Amino acid sequence: MSQIDAQDLAARYAAVWNESDPGLRRRAVEALWAPDGVHLLQPPEEMRAEAARLGFAGTTLVARGHAELEARVTRAHEEFVATGEYVFRAAPDSAAALEDVVTFRWESVLAATGAVTGGGLEFVTVDEDGRISRDCQFPAL
Repeated sequence: MSQIDAQDLAARYAAVWNESDPGLRRRAVEALWAPDGVHLLQPPEEMRAEAARLGFAGTTLVARGHAELEARVTRAHEEFVATGEYVFRAAPDSAAALEDVVTFRWESVLAATGAVTGGGLEFVTVDEDGRISRDCQFPAL
């Protein structure tokens, strides 16, 4: 495997969530994640608490494969970006790579002002083609 440009991967990752054109978004998902790639999301505390209240012991959300990943990205885009209120970006100089592991921070910002409203930590492993095989997302405020 060749050397990973961690900050470039982080920037491409953030860009896919902002892509408005469904065809370009689908191609970006396919370019970023391996065909059997998986996205694991640790939901915010209030969602985990509600799931526990309903009797669910595990609260990790999973999207596997390009179709599910595209649906996950599209849903987040529709909820946050398509409204014109928010955009996502890779936090500046936050990315680091160690062999096949990349970590970076991302931010949700107000589109009108650029003020940071949230974000999180991404921990991904990439395959020999440089595409994400496992994506673990830890949202935080």
